[in-house]
Amino acid sequence: MRTNKKHLFGGLTLLAVAGFALAGCAGGSAGTSESTMAPETSTAAPMPSETMDAASDLVGAGCADYAAMVPSGAGSVEGMSLDPVATAASNNPLLTTLVAAVSGQLNPDVNLVDTLNGSQFTVFAPVDEAFGKIDAATIDSLKTDSAALTKILTYHVVPGQIAPDAIDGTHTTVEGQDVTVTGSGDNIMVNDAKVICGGVKTKNATVYLIDSVLMPPM
Repeated sequence: MRTNKKHLFGGLTLLAVAGFALAGCAGGSAGTSESTMAPETSTAAPMPSETMDAASDLVGAGCADYAAMVPSGAGSVEGMSLDPVATAASNNPLLTTLVAAVSGQLNPDVNLVDTLNGSQFTVFAPVDEAFGKIDAATIDSLKTDSAALTKILTYHVVPGQIAPDAIDGTHTTVEGQDVTVTGSGDNIMVNDAKVICGGVKTKNATVYLIDSVLMPPM
């Protein structure tokens, strides 16, 4: 068993508002040269190593189904590896409710986008069906209870990236309390939530899709 005891920089109380559509466009003008250029040979550019290795450490019985559902594009396993975690999550069709919760759409006073995109994390990401297990009254209360929503969301985040071969153990979350991960391969549990597909890499985080929302001890 391994224990991860790290502290997040600063605090999470004053969070800058940012949208999930963070991609910027950079343009440049092509210059011309008076000298004669040697003929260029067209060669395929090597793929970034993070893209080539994006699926190398995946664990969980749902990984194959997800790859079949989203085989390419920004929401694919390879595509997510190119973006910071909040941006990558916004491209994942299974994480629309989580995206709304962390981006200020559920509660305008809770926006964790800049924080999530700004450092190295392990993120336990509840899929949309996980939020469906929570009663509607609780969801409604989180629209105005910023402290409770922040507590729940940060309980899903551990400072530093943890690979599947090191995830088994107790880890201190950004919220301050521990989560316990048990099992391996296709049978990994985070507290009482089952990992659907884990070891999903983003530019700055390792993500584990889970089937239930983690509720921090009160």
